Parts: sequence; structure tokens; C-alpha cells
Amino acid sequence: MLMLRNEDIVAARDRIRSGVVRTTCPESFALEARAPGRFHLKTEFRQRTGSFKDRGSLNKLLRLGPGAREGGVVAASAGNHAQALAYHASRLEIACTIVMPVHAPLIKIANTRGYGAHVIQTGETLSDGMALVDRLTREEGLTPVHAFDDLDVMAGQGTIGLEILEQVPDLTTVIVPIGGGGMIAGIATAVKAQRPDVRVIGVEAAASPGARESLAAGKPVHLENSDTLADGIAVKRIGDLTYPHLAALVDDVILIDEEQITRAIFFLLESEKFVVEGGGAVSAAAVLEGKVELGSSDVTVCILSGGNIDMNLVSRVIDRALWADGRLARLTVVVRDRPGYLNEVTALVAIEGANVLHVEHTRAFGDISVGRVGIELTIETRGPDHIAAIVTKLRDLGHRVDELS
Repeated sequence: MLMLRNEDIVAARDRIRSGVVRTTCPESFALEARAPGRFHLKTEFRQRTGSFKDRGSLNKLLRLGPGAREGGVVAASAGNHAQALAYHASRLEIACTIVMPVHAPLIKIANTRGYGAHVIQTGETLSDGMALVDRLTREEGLTPVHAFDDLDVMAGQGTIGLEILEQVPDLTTVIVPIGGGGMIAGIATAVKAQRPDVRVIGVEAAASPGARESLAAGKPVHLENSDTLADGIAVKRIGDLTYPHLAALVDDVILIDEEQITRAIFFLLESEKFVVEGGGAVSAAAVLEGKVELGSSDVTVCILSGGNIDMNLVSRVIDRALWADGRLARLTVVVRDRPGYLNEVTALVAIEGANVLHVEHTRAFGDISVGRVGIELTIETRGPDHIAAIVTKLRDLGHRVDELS
């Protein structure tokens, strides 16, 4: 059984030192207000290409022989591995071909092309792309660089663990997102070699629980579906090489659902001023949702593994989180069809300190009697109590009010 060694990770750190960012690991006062103990956030989204993938990709490229460098490399990736490999291959003057799913996030496709890679889009999943990678390897002599199931890639990702041990010497728990398992395998190897008492907790999207199901089955298993907001960790099968590291070194694997991922992205944006993608936010979600057992003496590091999120998605996440938090609301107010009633409703909302974002005035509601009209309001508020106060005041004026979901 091929297993990563701590000395491989130490060598990788020396090899890639000048080409990657030693990311910060600041304390999170916002998380400390929500859960027991102290918390630090490892800001891997600050890497040059926006994710931890810089480390493994560069280490692999630097380990290639002259023939492989001259022939070029190829990989299948939904985005983060693609960008990292493309960027570092360009720096090292190595030709790079990336196979991406047809529905990969647009920002990741554009960035990968921008870094100089030849991008081929095919299929719905990475598994579809791997078939093309195999053909290009055979027919064109390209060297495949796997996104996670490669010891050199795993060693590069493991350098995160070495940095955390130096930055947070009193560490007790590290929480790591899991996709194919390369990052957590590397981090667990590095951390457990020096501090076997430290807990290594993995986090997956509940819609893509490959590691959890594989550990339960005693071997890597294939998932039929892996559709999740956390596209960076949506992998249908964890690696054959990564699996034994998870089985031997990871203390627990927990699952986070889509709403919890959304809340974590919003929390990091609002409270930490960090723009983090879904796959990078699951570690914080595990803490926010109380999924990890922690005490007042624990010192926990959450890996924020990537920040390559589509800005259109950020907008939807913000709106959804504000709705869930009661800071956006939609009300239908039924009033008499007389001049002045629309002004009365909007004036009351303003007096109560809410902001009207949208107004729609209609007589077409089927359950509204002749002589009455419906006013649909989208309002920005301070929270559920504020909404309730506004609804009460509107009803006191004799209006029917319904809160829409």
C-alpha cells in the first residue's frame, strides 16, 4: 500500500516555497462568538489562483522529468485544479490541456483559459472528462496530473498542515473540506506525524458524501449523483490512494447540507469579509451548525480551501441568507381601492424604519373582493421582530396582511 510520508511533505514544502503563498491563519472572533473555544481560519483562498490546489499542482510539475515536461500535461477538473495547473504550467513553460465539464462555473473556465491552458469542455462530470484524459494520454503522449489521487499532489497539499502547526502551536482540532481526499490526506499525514493528539475532522457536502460512504463500506465507492453548491468538492469517487489515509488518520467525517453551506458562505462574507466558495466554506459550516463537538479549551483551525465563486451565485446566496435571517421579507397588504392607501402603507413601512425595495400594485388577486387591491412589498428589515412589528401596525390600520415565503 502506497502511503504518503511526512518527509515527502517536508520536501514538498522546500520545493514549492517560492511558488506558493504562505497563507495567513488569523483568529476568528466571529466564530468564537458562536461556538466554544478559539478558532483560526486558514485562508487558502488567498493562493495565486484562489485555492489550495496551487500547492499540489506545483509540486507535481516540479517532480516531472524532462521528457514529461517537454510533452506537456493534461488533467480533468471542474475548476480549481484546472486553474492551478494551468497557471503553474505556464510559469514553468509546460504545455497544459484541461478537460472541464460543460457546466463548469464560467469564472473557472475563463480563468483557466486566461492562464494559458488549452480547455476542452465535454460531458457532465469529471468521470466523463477522465475518459478523454486517458485517450489524450495514449494518443498524444501527455502526462496526466490527477487532481487528488497522486502522492506528489497529496504531498503538496500536506504543506498546509505544516504551516498550521507553526502558526497555531496549541492546535487541538483541524477541520478540512473533503472532495477526492487529497488535501485531508496530506494535512492528516503532516499533523498526525508531529501531533497525533490533534483531531482531524473531514467535512463533505451531504449531496456528495463519497468519503463517508467509502469509510462505511471499507473501500472507495462510486456515487451516482454529486450535484451540490460546493462544486469544488463534488467528486463521485474518492481516490484509491487517498482512501487508506482517510481510513487510518481521519477522526471523523461529517456532512453539511445545501442550506448550511449557503449560510456559511454568507457568514464568512458578512462577518469575516471573506469571499469563499461553497467547497471552501463547509469547514466553517461544520462549526456554525454545531456538527463538531468542541469545548472551551479547544483551539480549532478551519481550512477555507477556495474562493473561486461565481459573483452571480454570491448575489443569490446573499438574498437567500437575508430571507432566511428575516432581513428581507415579502408582504401582501390588501387595502381599499381608494386614492392614498398605497402611500399610507409605504409611509408606515418607512416610519417603522424599514426600506422598501419593490412595490407591486394589482387588482388581479382571485381572493380579493371588488373594491380592494393587493400591494406586494419587498422590504429590508432588521429581522423577524421588526417584520412582526410592521405587520401588527398595518393590521391595526385595518388592512389584511400576509407574509409570503
